[in-house]
Order: sequence, then C-alpha cells, then structure tokens
Amino acid sequence: MSENGYTAAEMMAVAAARRLDDGTVCFVGIGLPSRAANLARATHAPRCVLIYESGTIGAKPRHLPLSIGDGELAETADAVVSVPEIFGYWLQGGRIDVGFLSAAQIDRFGNLNSTVIGDYEHPKVRLPGGGGAPEIAASCRETLVMLGHTPRAFVERLDFVTTVGYGDGPGARGRYGLTGRGVTAVITDLCVLEPDPATCELTLTLLHPGTTVERVKEQTGWPLRIAEHVETGVPPTEAELAALRSLKTVDGRSGG
Repeated sequence: MSENGYTAAEMMAVAAARRLDDGTVCFVGIGLPSRAANLARATHAPRCVLIYESGTIGAKPRHLPLSIGDGELAETADAVVSVPEIFGYWLQGGRIDVGFLSAAQIDRFGNLNSTVIGDYEHPKVRLPGGGGAPEIAASCRETLVMLGHTPRAFVERLDFVTTVGYGDGPGARGRYGLTGRGVTAVITDLCVLEPDPATCELTLTLLHPGTTVERVKEQTGWPLRIAEHVETGVPPTEAELAALRSLKTVDGRSGG
C-alpha cells in the first residue's frame, strides 16, 4: 500500500484504463484487461465499446466477468454475434481499435506465452492456452498488455510462443502477414514499457509513483532498455480509486 492509500495493482489498473479513449472499440481479455477496460468505461470513457471473444459487442457488465461465457456479458451487450463473425468480420476485418491482453510470460519483443511453463511435452505448469490472443494481437490496430512485473514473467526466452508481438525484431510482423500495429504498451505494477521505434525492443518510458529504474531493471529478465527521458505517472485520483473498488466479481471480490 502506498502512502496515498492505493496498491501497486490498483495503480496498474488505473494506468491501463487511462490508455483507452472514449469511443474506443476494445477487444477485452478476461482478468486484468477486463478490470482496466471496465474501469475506463466507468470513468472517462463511458462510450468505450467492449467486445468479448464469446461474441458480445458493447457489453456493459455490472460485475467483472469470470469468463467469456459469463451470461451478463450477453445480457448487457448491444449485440451478440457468432464467434466466427467476431473473428472473421470484426477482428480480421480491421474494425477493432485496441486488443487488451495478459499472459504468463513476455519477452523483450512483446511476444507472449499463455500455454505452458517448462517443456511443452512435460510442462511444469499447463496454462489456459492462447484462446483468441494470437488473432487479437495479429489484427487489432494496436495491442496493450497487462501483467505483474517479475523475473518469472519478464523472461529472456519464452517457454512457448503463444502470441506474436514483434517476433525477432523489426520486419517480423510484415513477414508473418500480421496486419495490426502490434504491442504499443506493456502496463505493469511498476511501470510502462513501449517498443523502441527502430528496434521494436520494449523500453522503459514511464515509472509509476514510488518506483525506481533500478527496481524495474531488477524485475526484468533481460538487460532493459531505458528511454532517454523517463516520465513519472500520475497517482490514481479519488474518483478512479472509488470506481475501481466498486468493480466486483459475481462472488463479491473487489476489482481493486
């Protein structure tokens, strides 16, 4: 808990929510991305259009969904379409502004792993898998990623490449035929990383209040690039914290 009464997780959610403009069409993953997107809709971006993989367009859940199959997503949506239409017409058709994802691991080029930890045939942990994440990162106009900043998550080499960010660097997305811009920001509980325009390598550009460059470097599993001018973010406002803490899952757990 910070001196101002908010947690690092709350700072991460607020920082991520601030990345969504009013009216943005956002393809939302369950968990951290859903928390941030619904916070944006509850505060500065009430016309943000939330799309979930199950086919709900314009969902306005009263609680944070536990899965894409949460019935309230369909009950509160402007429209419900088939999954093939969501992916074939909306996503691959270039009609979605932002894809919001999380993962278990990320590397310096924004590639993501949500499949296994350890060897694929004999993993230490079997994860939920990619779901729609590979297609979301391939086709959305831009992709935002949220995850806790630890050496176990920010790794030199992924155990499995589930979702391509910038592949092995400049030019990879074009070679793979990926139409979206790619990862434009990684929001963590410590900072914000953005890809260097020349190298595509994730670079520290913003520190959350109370965090240091040294702390971020310690928690990153590769030699982290540091921007020439690193900004310090703005702490959450009382209104943002109140809205975030009012978001609860169906079982009553807080969204903060």
